Amino acid sequence: MKLNLLSTVILTTFLTACSNDTGKHVEQQIQLTEQGRFHTYIFDQSAAEIVTYDKITRQTFVVNAQSGKVDIIDSADIQHPLFVASLDVASDIKQHFNASAGAVNSVDIFNGLLAVAIAGQVKTDPGWVVFYNSHDLSFIKAEYVGALPDMLTFTKTGEQLIVAIEGEPSAKNYAIDPLGEIAIFDILWQNNKLTTQLTRLNFSDFNLGGPRFNELPKQLVLNGHNAQIAQDIEPEYVAVNANSSKAYIALQENNAIAVVDLKTKSIDKIMALGFKDHLLPGNELDGNNKDKKVNIKNEPALGLYQPDSIAAVTINHIDYLITANEGDDRSDWISDLSVADCEANDFYYNHEDKICADDITLHDASDSVLYRPENVNSRLDLSHFQAGGQYQNAVQRIKFSHSISKQFGDLDNDGKLDRLLTFGGRSFSVWDIENESLIFDSGSDFEKITAQKYGQKFNQTHNKSKNEDRSDNKGPEPEALTVAVIAGKTYAFIGLERMGGIMVYDISQPEDAQFVQYLNNRQLDIDPGNNKNENVNGIKKYNIDAGDLGPEGMKFVSAEDSPTKAPILIVGNEVSGTTSFYRIDLISK
Repeated sequence: MKLNLLSTVILTTFLTACSNDTGKHVEQQIQLTEQGRFHTYIFDQSAAEIVTYDKITRQTFVVNAQSGKVDIIDSADIQHPLFVASLDVASDIKQHFNASAGAVNSVDIFNGLLAVAIAGQVKTDPGWVVFYNSHDLSFIKAEYVGALPDMLTFTKTGEQLIVAIEGEPSAKNYAIDPLGEIAIFDILWQNNKLTTQLTRLNFSDFNLGGPRFNELPKQLVLNGHNAQIAQDIEPEYVAVNANSSKAYIALQENNAIAVVDLKTKSIDKIMALGFKDHLLPGNELDGNNKDKKVNIKNEPALGLYQPDSIAAVTINHIDYLITANEGDDRSDWISDLSVADCEANDFYYNHEDKICADDITLHDASDSVLYRPENVNSRLDLSHFQAGGQYQNAVQRIKFSHSISKQFGDLDNDGKLDRLLTFGGRSFSVWDIENESLIFDSGSDFEKITAQKYGQKFNQTHNKSKNEDRSDNKGPEPEALTVAVIAGKTYAFIGLERMGGIMVYDISQPEDAQFVQYLNNRQLDIDPGNNKNENVNGIKKYNIDAGDLGPEGMKFVSAEDSPTKAPILIVGNEVSGTTSFYRIDLISK
């Protein structure tokens, strides 16, 4: 596992590749170069999220989430991508089900069969998976699945479609908390005719008193309000291994991965990811968003990896899972809870804002007006972090989980908090799933690399310009992720949701992944927060282009399938509403 510092940031690492015709080894590097961008001219409305590519029609399908549509982009010339049309998925649901749909969340394609996940208008109601023929964009069928289908993907063979059903609770008070589920469609797609068989899995067997309750790992994070295990678990993202035998499901809020056997259509196990120790060399972070300087250092904190995007890759016959360790909290779902209900779940009641919350800082926890739990058992003993304590110099501004720190932060069981449990790993990781072990983590690389490039302008958020705005909360926030094999080497591409840009790593030796490139077309001298819609020829367009903001989804296209006959990377950027195309070159030096 890599835990050493990046003392010097090198924006491109040269890699030894195969021999040339003379038998001599040559040094090669992959290099991403931006080609074209498609603009929706919709700012901060999730207008370009998840992307997929159809090699048959050379079109890119882009989730335009809030519109209930999927935009279609002609990608035959990636320097000049052109809008073709939109699939109005919400209208198709209205027509065929006489029901109102909400946001489109995901899209994938296999051999001309397009699958789209769309939520119900009320997110706690069942959503749908909708199938289209990519050749003529005709509607084929739609099927109900559980509440909030969040991500879907075809297996490598195209014989199954796997859907993560998040089952997110209703906002503010957990009044409704649907089950988290996994949907498995068996697919027969021949001669433009589709037959499906749906299997829905949930986690009820893991509930207290259930036959598999004792299988739950001790470090599984469970902090939903009055939630059974099957409600608390919220599937977020899906990855499938190379032989289509296993699906790996990110359980983001639970800081875990579910492993699903696709042959028996059953849940093999739940794997808790554990915690990232920010006191270890190589795991430093900057947790202060108020000091107006780069101060990346060790802190008495444990990071919750809480991955969003994940990818499976097989190297030397071993399955590895790659995770983008974004982080997430539950504060949006608990704000209206009463003081008693709030504290009964080890959340805290913010007496200044009059809301229940989970994310807190040491600065706020020392404010006796804001933080004064009525239930003494829910109060955190922060003696180690106060004057005279072992960690009195710990950063006061970093946000950590009150409830999860209460559960896991007392390492020696003396009643006093020893570590702050913070959201996200600010990194990407490589996991050996079979052995349930972390074999690589990029540590503090992302913050060090971006600080080297931008100085105190690093750790920006994605919809405005404010230096270090995210230092206190998940930092650069890695979210988008994909992997690729190019010229015999395996690479990971990681998008930084807040700071922006793409990190590239060579993971051919998974235990010793190597940084290759960081590129970001964001213009920090332009504040996207000043965006206003202007009417241009009858179309409302935002008037500021600060570059790509908020990379949310990625799609790698191999040279074999690419319109350029060279590998490309397609990125959907949810805040700027742009879809960007990158050429990937292998360059000899």
